[in-house]
Amino acid sequence: MEQITSIGGINITWSPPGKDCGVCGARTCSEFMDLVSIGEKKESDCTFYSNSQSVLPEKRVYSGTDCVGNSYDFVLNPLPGEPSARKFIIPFRPDIVEKWDIKPGQIITGRPAGPGCPVYHALKVLDANPVTGVLACHTVGPLVARTHDVMDLQAYNVHAFEGTVTVIKKAPMFGRRQWFLPGLCMLDLAHTAVVNMVLEKSYGLHIRLEDIRIL
Repeated sequence: MEQITSIGGINITWSPPGKDCGVCGARTCSEFMDLVSIGEKKESDCTFYSNSQSVLPEKRVYSGTDCVGNSYDFVLNPLPGEPSARKFIIPFRPDIVEKWDIKPGQIITGRPAGPGCPVYHALKVLDANPVTGVLACHTVGPLVARTHDVMDLQAYNVHAFEGTVTVIKKAPMFGRRQWFLPGLCMLDLAHTAVVNMVLEKSYGLHIRLEDIRIL
């Protein structure tokens, strides 16, 4: 369900990102929008609310340091209209993508043990390569894994991230290893990565990060 808001005479269509995270108090994004339609909730009750067609968390205030005091150069945000930055992962057994016949739209779970993250993630598959085993995904809320059939990888390596950026201290520079904060990181913990692509787009910088590590 979408909500149409008028801003300066322009109708802006907004819908929640489909993460079903439950932070708003509703069980699902669809239930949340039903409550909005009858006045029991406001769009701004959604932690991902934006009054534009993008879900980029541009209005958030970042301190420049993470939960353990590490500083970071920029924040990694989703691409416009997407619920999270794109994550490219490789299972520890890449052949499992072919053996399990993993397809776009399916939900997979596992821990990004390669970079050293302790948090179990639920991911929605965007693309699955049966030859290389690379899976392109969006991170979705933990409730999705409770309400959908899932394939549990248990652990995987993070091959790359793609998204846009909010510059905090330094803009991403091609070929340089830099500190960054994933915009939706539950740990509020800075990561490092090599900047492997920087493209100037109408909505900002579209970047790709590889060799993701938590130090």
